[in-house]
Amino acid sequence: MSTSQPRAGTPMSPREVFALKEQRVLRFDMAGQADLFAEDGVMEFPFAPAGTPRRLEGRAAIREVLGGAVERTRETGMRLLDHGQYTIHDTTDPEVIVVEFDAHGQAGPDGEIRTCPYIQVLRVRDGEIVLFRDYWSMETARPFWGLPTAEALSRAVTDA
Repeated sequence: MSTSQPRAGTPMSPREVFALKEQRVLRFDMAGQADLFAEDGVMEFPFAPAGTPRRLEGRAAIREVLGGAVERTRETGMRLLDHGQYTIHDTTDPEVIVVEFDAHGQAGPDGEIRTCPYIQVLRVRDGEIVLFRDYWSMETARPFWGLPTAEALSRAVTDA
């Protein structure tokens, strides 16, 4: 995946925005990730557990939730290693891409490397994310993140 910046004055494509988002996620730079959203951008978690919001509206709300989630993740000692191989699907809509990948991380007292599958859908307009859908299930993520971290991530979304 290319991580180069687009030419000056040219808005980033969905693929370029995704590449930049991934750089920031892997560095746990959640404020930087939030900066990629339009002021009125939307982040959705269609498979969020009961009792947690499935939709965040606006860059400020996204920044708050992402910041809380990364703080709680760090408290558990979970280390995100990489996102492995990406499969990026272009769609008939030039603003939209669908991305599949597996997150690899080290969690828990055993230090075992675990994997969690993700599918993300991004709609990018004028170089900003206007809609981001993050498809992962808490049941699938629990072995990856570890029970305390999975619950912390749920609380981060709920507390926002």
